[in-house]
Amino acid sequence: MQSRNRVLEDVSQLVTNAMGVAQGAREEAETAMKSWLDRWLAARNLATREELDAVRAMAMKAREENKALAARIEALEGKKK
Repeated sequence: MQSRNRVLEDVSQLVTNAMGVAQGAREEAETAMKSWLDRWLAARNLATREELDAVRAMAMKAREENKALAARIEALEGKKK
């Protein structure tokens, strides 16, 4: 009985260690792929998602400012008439 439990413990430990190695390999592969993709995008001067989001926010702000200025101009022109 004791040897059977020991075998099961050894197998369990082996599986646990294998899962740890697999997890490490997955993380390393993800890091390598992300690095490769970042280099590939940089070489082609493509914008990142963060850059696109920043430009979108700037455009939305400019649009709002233009609407406010247009309303102000209309109000000023209305006072002249």
